[in-house]
Amino acid sequence: MKSDSTIQKDVIDEVRWDPRILSREIGVAAKEGVVTLTGTVASYAEKWAAERAAERVVGVKAVASELEVVLPAQHTKTDSALAHRIVEAFKWDIQVPDDKIKVLVRDGWVQLDGQFEWQYQKDAAARAVRNITGVRGLTNSITLAPPTVSAYDVSKKIKAALHRQAEAEADRISVTTSEHVVTLQGTVPTFADRRAIEWAAWSAPGVREVHDELRVGT
Repeated sequence: MKSDSTIQKDVIDEVRWDPRILSREIGVAAKEGVVTLTGTVASYAEKWAAERAAERVVGVKAVASELEVVLPAQHTKTDSALAHRIVEAFKWDIQVPDDKIKVLVRDGWVQLDGQFEWQYQKDAAARAVRNITGVRGLTNSITLAPPTVSAYDVSKKIKAALHRQAEAEADRISVTTSEHVVTLQGTVPTFADRRAIEWAAWSAPGVREVHDELRVGT
């Protein structure tokens, strides 16, 4: 098992390795596998990339982000201009049902509301927003439509996906379903494995909520 000092060093190296992260003012602390990021970045996209970089490091169990987005003067937009740009971005993204989404912008912070059928559509909307200049943060409140398949079928499909994508971990994962809610339990070796298994659960038709209770460790 990695020491906190080793995890801290590895996260720092991973953050500096990622070409999307330009800031050199990101602080990293690690305690019992929980990594805390502090400092400032110039965009929400950079903040998101730093958080994902920390999650990729082996030994990281959770990431607490206290990063602050401080926009350069030339990137600051009015809320009205930002809202129009977001709406236009949704129209050009084939994965986003732009007719089912509402956008609220306040001081550069974006809130998304609406109801989609699939988690990938919700993720696509978030991706489109975070890559727009002027965004300081995002609250994705989009919900998913009621399930159209049985809980048993959902559980079966998720288990099959886990065996295809992460066979070594599949037998150690418990998948339980109650209507449209999926609960994942068990132990995985890395945070990245946890993300992959959670994504497999979200990819099943009819899933509206995933309770990720997976533990990272040996």
